[in-house]
Amino acid sequence: MALVLNEEQAMLKEAAAGFLAEKASIKQLRELRDSGSEQGFSSDVWGEMAQMGWAGIAIAEEFGGLGYGYTGLGLVLEQAGRNLSASPLQSTVLVAATLIAELGSQEQKQKLLPAIAAGELLATLALQEGGHHAPLQTAASAVRDGDGFVINGGKLMVLDATSAATFIVIARSGGTAGDEQGLSAFLVDAGADGLKVEQRSLVDSRNVGALILDNVRVSSANLLGAEGQAWPGLSRTLDIANIGLAAELLGLSAEAFERTVAYLKERKQFGRVIGSFQGLQHRAAELFAELELGRSIVLQALHAVDDGQADLALMASAAKAKLCEVAQRASNEAIQMHGGIGMTDEYDIGFFIKRARVAQHTFGDYNYHLDRFAQLNGF
Repeated sequence: MALVLNEEQAMLKEAAAGFLAEKASIKQLRELRDSGSEQGFSSDVWGEMAQMGWAGIAIAEEFGGLGYGYTGLGLVLEQAGRNLSASPLQSTVLVAATLIAELGSQEQKQKLLPAIAAGELLATLALQEGGHHAPLQTAASAVRDGDGFVINGGKLMVLDATSAATFIVIARSGGTAGDEQGLSAFLVDAGADGLKVEQRSLVDSRNVGALILDNVRVSSANLLGAEGQAWPGLSRTLDIANIGLAAELLGLSAEAFERTVAYLKERKQFGRVIGSFQGLQHRAAELFAELELGRSIVLQALHAVDDGQADLALMASAAKAKLCEVAQRASNEAIQMHGGIGMTDEYDIGFFIKRARVAQHTFGDYNYHLDRFAQLNGF
């Protein structure tokens, strides 16, 4: 497998870089944060993204998408990481659309995916219940009631919770915590009776929230896939989501590195630019090598999705664990090499470490995926 971009992919990457640098940069993120935006992203910018086809980039053509694949989406997410661009690309396009494609019936796909591809529907996954990613420990319950279900429970870290029109709620309709069998996925409208959405504030200034489901009733038509059989599709979706997050972390890390190298070339101490100090050169060189390794593993993982490779789970955890490690190092080094100014809100470099920490923990952190990688290899 050649770990290089073809001409069409290179053009997409360049177009994404130009658009996001102009319309969804750190400057825009700062403005959204300072304005107290509840939505957390610009609807106008999201509309332009949808017009360029990004909302449907990985959705099949038969459902109104571009059918360009996850490698294309990964390239866009990498540039979003570079610019710290806030949008529903992660919540709706990377996660929700993928899960609908994995579990949904033909009728559900025809109804939901074209609306997502057109940028008209925002959907998000409601999965996490505790302080850490543990999907099999889901305790939210879904009990049959006539021709539908009654859902009770709570969800945390729901991406774009206050702007989503539809939630994909993972609840247990059978089995016990820890079992793969018994997990079901339900489409729940944001305005459903008994559903309460609470906004949460995180250091990266993105829109996340918590859900409280108190006797929320949904019909059987709102069930995605077979009852109690959501795990295979959910597991694959989480693998794809983590590869997408790894692509974002790659872009974030590369941008933090390049900004830091530029600073090393201009900041002077003791009458010399600090980039001439051998100790800093060694640290920068080691980080450069780590970034190149990260770039290769992310591209290989994206190809694994599009090629339908059987070792997708292994590649997903390898990519997420590695990029968590790289992002941790890149963001830490960026702050340290900038010195005291790196800790100030007025300087942009601090935004990278904040977003990195949240993205690292979304859908499993370094320790979770390193352990999973080891288990998948028989350790």
